[in-house]
Amino acid sequence: MRTYIIRRVLLIIPTLLIVTMLVFFSIHFIPGDVIDVMMGSTVSPNVGEAGVTREWLEKKLGLDVPIHIQYGRWLKKILLHGDLGTTLVSEEPVWENYIRPRIPVSLELALIAQLIILLLAIPIGTYSAIRQNTLGDYAGRSLSIFMLSVPEFWIATIVLIYPAIYFGWSPPMQYVPFMENPGENLLMFLVPGAILGAVHSGPLMRLVRTLVLEVLRQDYVRTAWSKGLAERVVILRHVLKNGMIPVITFIGLQIPYLIGGTVILEQIFLIPGLGRLIVQSLLVRDYAIVAGANLVVATLVVFINLAVDLTYAYLDPKIRYG
Repeated sequence: MRTYIIRRVLLIIPTLLIVTMLVFFSIHFIPGDVIDVMMGSTVSPNVGEAGVTREWLEKKLGLDVPIHIQYGRWLKKILLHGDLGTTLVSEEPVWENYIRPRIPVSLELALIAQLIILLLAIPIGTYSAIRQNTLGDYAGRSLSIFMLSVPEFWIATIVLIYPAIYFGWSPPMQYVPFMENPGENLLMFLVPGAILGAVHSGPLMRLVRTLVLEVLRQDYVRTAWSKGLAERVVILRHVLKNGMIPVITFIGLQIPYLIGGTVILEQIFLIPGLGRLIVQSLLVRDYAIVAGANLVVATLVVFINLAVDLTYAYLDPKIRYG
């Protein structure tokens, strides 16, 4: 187990390094740059003063050197000082003022969505397998295909527009911190979390159905049926207990898609999370925030997947010693 953990931890370093390189270099190829934004606004300090030119701003922000040198300087700050730098536009600390306050917001949305996924996918997938080739099975399979086909933004748009037109109701869109008012906070996250969870529940429904069907054909399950055990006991004690281990891995694989979904829903529902921060920073070409936020997101995804892999290895010795 120790060797397995060491091997998985060592893989984190090259993974994060590759992610930072891809993000840092790719954002510099977006048409336009932060200097264009700053020269056309008064957001940044010193803009508008006499003698402020593009060349002066490039030198001040460190953009007058090749991209690989900029990347080296940025990475050096992170490795030596744990510093994500300052924003290019307002020159404020990236971590303290922008990223750290938004991490709990995005994690809360993703956590609620994951809970919705489990509450929908496991019961529906299990029922669909138990009632194979019945009307309930066809309904469950159709629902999973529908969820696979529909994007988050379409459902979010429908939820925002139609209830407001026909019923005069719209979901709350004023963010309230959890510690300030837990009830209002959860109420705001309920609708986007339900949308995100429902859309991403389709693949897990199909996986659960397949796993349950496979376990139902095992000899020990047939033995349990022959003993006259109640259906609820057989399903809970024998089928789900032995068939749900691969679901743990699937949850880890689904985390990046959930975080990707938060980017869209945070924009639509005005949730001040990391996804909305990245979009807003891209609009003003603030490379420091975009690179820092993506590094944090990548780190969260990598460590969540590490925790999932370790849990799976603990439950399944074949993975641990294979």
